[in-house]
Amino acid sequence: MTRHRNDPLRVLMDEEREVLTQISRAASEPASHVARAKSLLAVADGKNYTEAAHAAGRRAGDTVAQLVSRFNQEGLAAVAPWHGGGAQPIYDSAERERILQGARRTPDREQDGTAIWSLTTLQRALRQAPDGLPQVSTYTILMVLHEAGFTWQASRTWCETGKVKRKRKSGVVEVTDPDAEPKKS
Repeated sequence: MTRHRNDPLRVLMDEEREVLTQISRAASEPASHVARAKSLLAVADGKNYTEAAHAAGRRAGDTVAQLVSRFNQEGLAAVAPWHGGGAQPIYDSAERERILQGARRTPDREQDGTAIWSLTTLQRALRQAPDGLPQVSTYTILMVLHEAGFTWQASRTWCETGKVKRKRKSGVVEVTDPDAEPKKS
């Protein structure tokens, strides 16, 4: 005889069932999302937690019970896993934009001590600026630059991928490659 469920699965709405079915059949979704969707659909079809876990390729029914409880509270957001550990990101969008502003700025040889930005010279400039980030690491700068589409060039400079400055008769213009995004992936 099975135990009494403390937090049984609420009745799925048609849209939720449709989305869960799509996720459970998708080859492009992460395996963890597919397994969670299969578990939730199995519980919705009347299977107990252990049977639902086995249907999704998992062993323990306790994880399905926790998933059901989370689904009752959050809805479809429960299919995506929570933060997997490690330090939480401490820089919000304004601070990330401040890092990008610093990277886009042309360094002053006298003030910054360099003609081009490296991670350490950019870190030093950001830490010393009055509105800067006093504890920013080179790793954080690297991740923010990569997320924004910057790459390290052979000329030892950081450049936005797909954007280049060209000399024309009318002056210097910035040219954007429309195929830059497809080329990245």
